[in-house]
Amino acid sequence: MSRIQRYFLHLAYDGTDYHGWQVQPGSITVQEEVERVLEILLRRKVRTTGCGRTDTGVHASDFYLHFDSEKSLDAHWLVYKMNHILPADIAVFRCIEAEPDWHARFTATARTYHYHLHDQKDPFLHGRSVILSYRPDLDLMNAAAEWLLTQEDFGSFCKAGGSQNTTLCKLTECRWEREGHKIRFTVSADRFLRNMVRSMVGTMLDLGRGKIDLETFKTIVLAKDRKEAGTSVPPEGLFLAKVEYPFL
Repeated sequence: MSRIQRYFLHLAYDGTDYHGWQVQPGSITVQEEVERVLEILLRRKVRTTGCGRTDTGVHASDFYLHFDSEKSLDAHWLVYKMNHILPADIAVFRCIEAEPDWHARFTATARTYHYHLHDQKDPFLHGRSVILSYRPDLDLMNAAAEWLLTQEDFGSFCKAGGSQNTTLCKLTECRWEREGHKIRFTVSADRFLRNMVRSMVGTMLDLGRGKIDLETFKTIVLAKDRKEAGTSVPPEGLFLAKVEYPFL
């Protein structure tokens, strides 16, 4: 009897033209494209499991998936062939022989997201960063970010309809940075809720432009009610930037 071998694929994608990662009827997704190419090369049906779900238009510069194979695969050959067939907005970096208990989603220990903004028109950021018509107060937004590190319940930033059973998350990193006209928000946690980063950024921008003060921001978070928080920012500024595993 042949041994089932599990493989991890490390990849990245520009999510502009996709309805997120996960396969869904009537929509083009990244998972659908990856599985299509795997099935061409392996000549059989392939089902992949991703490290998480990204929304329509969201990008991933660091993404992992796993799949199982009854036959041993040449990792270098698979990466080379996949990159020649996949569209230009999806790239595979490496294929890793995995242990049977490695799981792309459930054994990930942390994830990091970046949200990109800019407050000066820049054609080279189009589609991967969101332009602002004002200069936000990053010092005030960083005060809010530092306070968020002390919190555990992020129900105010959770879109209804997700499969999560709890709104508790452990943030380990949360900060705003500016480089010239470019602004980046970084947040790391053990898990993220549906639409959490985009609604978090939207609410913090309300703070940074003076629509609310810091005490009101804290009240919104403590309310654990999505209706109290700000509008979610557009998807094109959001990147899944890092996924961590104990074995990689």
